[in-house]
Amino acid sequence: MKEKNSEKIPEVRPPAEKLSIRVIAMPGDTNPNGDMFGGWLLSLMDMAAGNVAVERAHGRVVTVAIDAIAFLRPVLVGDEVSCYAEILEVGTSSMKIDVQAWARRRESGDPHKVTEGVFTFVAIGPDRRPRPIPKM
Repeated sequence: MKEKNSEKIPEVRPPAEKLSIRVIAMPGDTNPNGDMFGGWLLSLMDMAAGNVAVERAHGRVVTVAIDAIAFLRPVLVGDEVSCYAEILEVGTSSMKIDVQAWARRRESGDPHKVTEGVFTFVAIGPDRRPRPIPKM
């Protein structure tokens, strides 16, 4: 949810210009209840954030933290899952990236935000030590 004048406004459409990854939820990644396993969705979100982080850092990055994850709705087998990632802030060697996961149900075609969170990445060099992120 985005905040405007300190009140929460639900998002009804995904931020299409920030699409980072899109997949179809398959039966092999379900939990015992038949919904998609939360870890599967987190890994997609991490990949989506990683795509954005690598592009901004011009090289290798590692995930160092995942903050404020909220599972809002279940993802079902057959849903088209799209992850949208946006850089929130860039430091010397780290960056925070907001990720929203949206699912489009096969039957209705309506998109629903299913998960959101903030991922922190650190740019690293060949020695696997933090390195500065280039200025824009």
